[in-house]
Amino acid sequence: MIILHRRRLRLFCAVQAAVVTLLAASLLGGCVYRMDIQQGNYLEGKTVDRLEVGMTRTQVRYLLGTPMVPAIFDRDRWDYVYYFQHGRLRRPAQRHLVVYFKDDKVTRFERDNVPNSAPQAPEEGAPIAKFPKI
Repeated sequence: MIILHRRRLRLFCAVQAAVVTLLAASLLGGCVYRMDIQQGNYLEGKTVDRLEVGMTRTQVRYLLGTPMVPAIFDRDRWDYVYYFQHGRLRRPAQRHLVVYFKDDKVTRFERDNVPNSAPQAPEEGAPIAKFPKI
């Protein structure tokens, strides 16, 4: 009888320890910092709107920057790729701009979901004006 009581007590303590461990792990899982990930060429809509057919490669590079993905097999195509993953959000923002050239001049371009403004960073803290002058 005493042996059965001790076994139940051990089993009960083991179950309690497991429940407490799972609870602590789930609470601490929310404390993990996930940083923002930004990759590629960020292009504003107003900058892409300035892109015109007939521009040279140098003009496009000056306007948009160096393409992120150089086309190895097709030198007449530049791909500008943008990727932004906010730390806690599941869906990343993805943008894609393809510029096609012929005889070193832009013949056409395709824009897919190009943003109008940059992603906003969270506020860093109190503005400097709030601090007392020394």
